[in-house]
Amino acid sequence: MSDATSSTVSSSPERLGADAGEASARPKRPRALLVTGLVGLAAFIAFGFAVAQNVEAPFTQPVDDAWRALVGLAPGTGGESWALPMLFQHLGQIPGAVLTMLLIPAWLFVIRRWRSALFFLTAELVGNFGVSQLTKNLVDRPRPADDAAAGLFGPLFQVDHGSFPSGHAVSTGILVVAVAALLPPAKRLVWWIVGALLVVGMIWQRTLINAHWLSDALFGIIGGASATLVIWWAFATLLQKDYGKPLFRRGIAASVNEGAS
Repeated sequence: MSDATSSTVSSSPERLGADAGEASARPKRPRALLVTGLVGLAAFIAFGFAVAQNVEAPFTQPVDDAWRALVGLAPGTGGESWALPMLFQHLGQIPGAVLTMLLIPAWLFVIRRWRSALFFLTAELVGNFGVSQLTKNLVDRPRPADDAAAGLFGPLFQVDHGSFPSGHAVSTGILVVAVAALLPPAKRLVWWIVGALLVVGMIWQRTLINAHWLSDALFGIIGGASATLVIWWAFATLLQKDYGKPLFRRGIAASVNEGAS
């Protein structure tokens, strides 16, 4: 008799409703992240194949040439060395690497968001090595070169081999999406605006100094951002567990004080 009673209680509407509520409250991976990321990666890979077929003059070359003629600087003008271009230059070099590979992950560990730190490091490693460096070596597109007759010039800073994709642009795509993933949805709008400015600024700076073709920078952003979207999807259920934790120590102290009171 007691077994029948317990069976009736466990299958009551109230209990079934509670189970349904718990199931709906469980963290889920947003499918839109995966679909958008895979579509972006497919576009990036397709463009890489297209460039590899004719690295000297892919189908975007007329647009790339026109943009370089419009934006690219000549040596000796000094326009590449003022504060704003140098901000973007450093963001993709050692200072940016220290920020994204060391300082941000370390801070996330300090504030006990180890899941977020693991996600951030994974995104940086996969994007910078799997998307940027691997593709550079496979495609090996030449950088813009001096063309005195046309009034065009080559890179104004020292660069390595392989113009496609822009490593600076890949890093920016990773940063914009990875930081957004650390924030709860209600707090992402301001960051998306900042991120858009970073994207536009990085594309401008890489072509201003003739380090890359326009298509290198555009698809670098797409490649870095898309890879990070897929990684965000993979880490989504873990990241959601960190959303209730403050990003700064002041917030942590406030949470502790509220708990004590």
